[in-house]
Amino acid sequence: MNTAKHILLVEDDPNFGAVLRDYLQLNDYSVTLCTNGNLGLNAFRNGQFDICILDVMMPEKDGFTLAEEIRKLNKSIPLFFLTAKSMKNDMIYGFQLGADDYITKPFDSEVLLFKIKAVLNRVQQNEAGLETNTFSIGAYQFDASIRELTYGDEVKYTLSPKEAELLTLLAHNINKVLTRSEALTRIWKEDNYFTSRSMDVYVTKLRKYLSHDARIEILNIHGNGFRLSVNA
Repeated sequence: MNTAKHILLVEDDPNFGAVLRDYLQLNDYSVTLCTNGNLGLNAFRNGQFDICILDVMMPEKDGFTLAEEIRKLNKSIPLFFLTAKSMKNDMIYGFQLGADDYITKPFDSEVLLFKIKAVLNRVQQNEAGLETNTFSIGAYQFDASIRELTYGDEVKYTLSPKEAELLTLLAHNINKVLTRSEALTRIWKEDNYFTSRSMDVYVTKLRKYLSHDARIEILNIHGNGFRLSVNA
């Protein structure tokens, strides 16, 4: 039985598209290649896909418009944008549309593979029921559904909505790196200087809440993000 993950690749450069398709197929992915946004939308409507990789600049229908229409059909499918432009406003808009990543050409094909694998693993974990609302973080218990963080029988915090969302993301990635871009686009819906500074304030608050257990740290990973670390 074929268990290969199915990628919808929409890329108007036929040479680049064919090379990328062949590379992904060599790495055990099933790939449907479309050369414009209209063909891509028709393929999505008529097929079953695990992830979409969309070029931004395309004739007939650009990648952003295609992503909006795909999102109307499926709110959760992972989306990657490919572009030859690295304009900040375009990147922010891509993330606002719900992109999992925004990749500027030229890029390292091996890095793209790791990014695809990471996103698909996250989706698989969620579908397997590993998504949860309750977490044990060291000596703490965190119930995300009511935003309540407790330590023993006496210390109890009711977190703000953004504090709770951020701690939930960190707890889902415990002892792993949570990138700034993922946290900002998921919680603040925008990745810029001001939202980044706002997130730093929330991280400081969470460190204070978690300070009763010396084994717990929220570490800055320079140039990348944060890691919620719980030492044995």
